[in-house]
Amino acid sequence: MANGSLVENAARLGIELTDAQLAKLDQLGAALREGNRRVNLTRITDPDQVETRHFLDSLSAAVPLLDRVHAGEAIRLVDVGSGGGFPGLPLKIAFPRLHVTLVESVNKKADFLRETVAQLGLADVEVVPERAEIAARVERHRDAYDWATARALGTLPVVVELVAPFLAPGGLLVAQRSGNLDADLVHAAPAFKALRLWARTPIYLDLPGLEGHGLVVGEKYAPSPEAYPRRPGMPRKRPLA
Repeated sequence: MANGSLVENAARLGIELTDAQLAKLDQLGAALREGNRRVNLTRITDPDQVETRHFLDSLSAAVPLLDRVHAGEAIRLVDVGSGGGFPGLPLKIAFPRLHVTLVESVNKKADFLRETVAQLGLADVEVVPERAEIAARVERHRDAYDWATARALGTLPVVVELVAPFLAPGGLLVAQRSGNLDADLVHAAPAFKALRLWARTPIYLDLPGLEGHGLVVGEKYAPSPEAYPRRPGMPRKRPLA
């Protein structure tokens, strides 16, 4: 892995990676390639592409909370639809004080996440093998997190409905998107209103290999209405758009 470019590009985001953290990311990359032989985790397996499109992309999700993570706050992060562990695991490696919950409904992927967390020796990481619609109604997860991430989970209205119920009031939803983020926000305005989120100005990233990528950020201002999320499958079948 060309760690030099990862170090440089992470620094452009305001994130410094130590040699120990780079070694952990190398371990994660190796686990991903091995796990991909058994479970369909990702189409991206080239080490340089993994570095950019998984590791650097994952780290970018910290941009809206950099002041807090650099201050060493013990922030509670939930990564919904975690898949191969992105962005949750690279964020945990970069910011060890995070308390991370990975929500992944596909059991084989959840098993991979548990195995990888154990291999990497990561503390304060929980894997929840459940659909977001179900997990978000469990009392200890609902209205409970400071920060929520989602990547490749669906359209923005779907992401908002599935992810926002995990956030405590004042918490931030950071959705990794590509394309016209302003148009995305207009389309998702009904979902933001229904789930009690203020939309912040989108953050467009300027990073090699991640052209056209950015972050949609929503700040939760009140507890989630009891009606949301709707029953499994409904957020995708009838999006709040």
